[in-house]
Amino acid sequence: MSLLDIFKKKDTRSSTAAVLPILPEEIYEAGILDLQDVIAPHALKISSRELDLGEKIARTFFVISYPRFLTTGWFAPIINIDKVLDISIFIHPMDTNEMLRKFQKKVAEVQSQISTREQKGMVRDPMLDTAYSDLERLRDSLQQAQERVFEVGLYLTIYGNTREEIDKIESEVRSILESRLVYIRPALFQQEQGFRSVLPLANDELNVHTKLNSAPLSSIFPFISFDLTSDRGILYGINRHNSSLVLFDRFSLENYNSVTFAKSGAGKSYGTKLEILRSLMFDVEVIVIDPEREYEYLAETVGGRYFNISLSSEHHINPFDLAIPREDENPADVLRSNIITLVGLFRIMLGGLTPEEDAVIDRAITETYALKDITAEANFALIEPPLLSDFELVLSGMEGSDSLVARLSKYTKGTWAGFMNRPTNVDMNKKLVVFSVRDMEDDLKPVAMYIITHHIWNTVRKELRKRLLIIDEAWWMMRSADTASFLFSIAKRGRKYFLGISTITQDVSDFLNSPYGIPMITNSSIQLLLRQSPTSVDLVQQTFKLSDEEKYLLLESDVGEGIFFAGLKHVAIKIIASYTEDQIITSDPSQILAIRKAKKDLADSHDADNAEEQLLRVIAPDKPAVKPAMPTPAALTEDAASGTAK
Repeated sequence: MSLLDIFKKKDTRSSTAAVLPILPEEIYEAGILDLQDVIAPHALKISSRELDLGEKIARTFFVISYPRFLTTGWFAPIINIDKVLDISIFIHPMDTNEMLRKFQKKVAEVQSQISTREQKGMVRDPMLDTAYSDLERLRDSLQQAQERVFEVGLYLTIYGNTREEIDKIESEVRSILESRLVYIRPALFQQEQGFRSVLPLANDELNVHTKLNSAPLSSIFPFISFDLTSDRGILYGINRHNSSLVLFDRFSLENYNSVTFAKSGAGKSYGTKLEILRSLMFDVEVIVIDPEREYEYLAETVGGRYFNISLSSEHHINPFDLAIPREDENPADVLRSNIITLVGLFRIMLGGLTPEEDAVIDRAITETYALKDITAEANFALIEPPLLSDFELVLSGMEGSDSLVARLSKYTKGTWAGFMNRPTNVDMNKKLVVFSVRDMEDDLKPVAMYIITHHIWNTVRKELRKRLLIIDEAWWMMRSADTASFLFSIAKRGRKYFLGISTITQDVSDFLNSPYGIPMITNSSIQLLLRQSPTSVDLVQQTFKLSDEEKYLLLESDVGEGIFFAGLKHVAIKIIASYTEDQIITSDPSQILAIRKAKKDLADSHDADNAEEQLLRVIAPDKPAVKPAMPTPAALTEDAASGTAK
């Protein structure tokens, strides 16, 4: 048998003997490959249970039995299974009049059996009673044109590299179907016909059919794979399984938080910036804590604000700032919450506190506010908050504070002075605000991120707006129990203020080893897992209860590919951006250098134009500064002939 015969129906006609080509043109034409030659396997072996297609083994099955009731979506686990398989569904309508005649005969047979058993005094057979009622109901539906009957053939072909692999896949498919009382059989000695029936040729060569009416047939509807497409929201990417759009609104879930885990270079910052760019179009205010200065160009492009927080920066945040209480808030609660937050801040700054020192710090903060007439009854908006130097002054006058003052002095008079001992001068009145801590010393980054987050939280509480807080490299905050606790408290309370928190990290172990790591994940309705390193993938698999196939998917994913969790659903995702979006959000160093060069060239050309314009104004101040038009070749020729020069 020819190899290509597998892709076409057998020709029963007798073939004539082929004549060998003689002419060169005939020899050339005989050697031309057609489409079948290209797509055909290298070799083919047909056995009773399978086909050997060169590098793959194929095995075809058909469904022989269905249960009495078929629930909607019963076929979904097979369609969504993470295996390579082909499915063909053949539906052959049957004539309704003919079916009614057959039903009439069948109803009479069943009714006769029931009557015979009654005459003999036998116990009623539930099987006969059920069959009779089903037949009567279906006959009525057919007569009223509410139903139709079809002959349905459902065929499946699975693939594997080895017989052990294909046996394992067969066992998995069987267990899924048999749990729903659907039974399959291999196409014994008909694997060739079965394979051709599954190919997209619309040829039903197996002819193994089951009669189904409209209702159970509709339950086999194949286009039911998982998707996260909704009527509103932003585009996160493409579903790698079925190419549908992952279109989702994080503000439609029970909370608006998300976590992103990925190794370096997997595309986590790229995907985050893409979400920011698209969220801004839906009037969402975005605030970013940027540890690597990756969001500066994005902020510049969309007209946002960019603050560089460092020891030598001109931007400062006073940790003693107080949030303005809303109408439904008690000022005493606001002041008390701020004092507790400051105690946690000093615990980080001073390398931990003993219970006695904790009490001293708490009392000193209260007295520092009182020094500025800030009490529970005061109007916080009309009073200038104290500074760190004011706190140091109050602390130095308290008993048992010598060690605390000595440790605090480096923030007021030492190397780290000037960082937080000045009034706040950052204005967050923009749709996109970025705080960069790249130039901050590593020892101070947790302190800086804590202060920034506290300032953001105070701003969020002032007015109810749809906001998104992005914390990149969140493992910096998870290293300390106080910063992690503060971040977790904001994540829990953020929903009340229409705030979603997105934490991004590449150091999975540091994040998950924190006592607040798992609570942060469970309190996030959205999780995005991109490519993982082999050293951390087992921890990720255990945390997110991933299957082995999903684990290997994360190991083998390309840049911007992974698994997207939203609520109870999760899909394999590929992040896609348009050309314009890519130019704005790219993190590729080569692209960034090319963009900077293009901007410099554009600026240089503008400078040259401006210089020429200024020169014209100096030479001819009475004339408008307009660039002269370039002379035409004809004008140059005339000038040359007349002996003039322009």
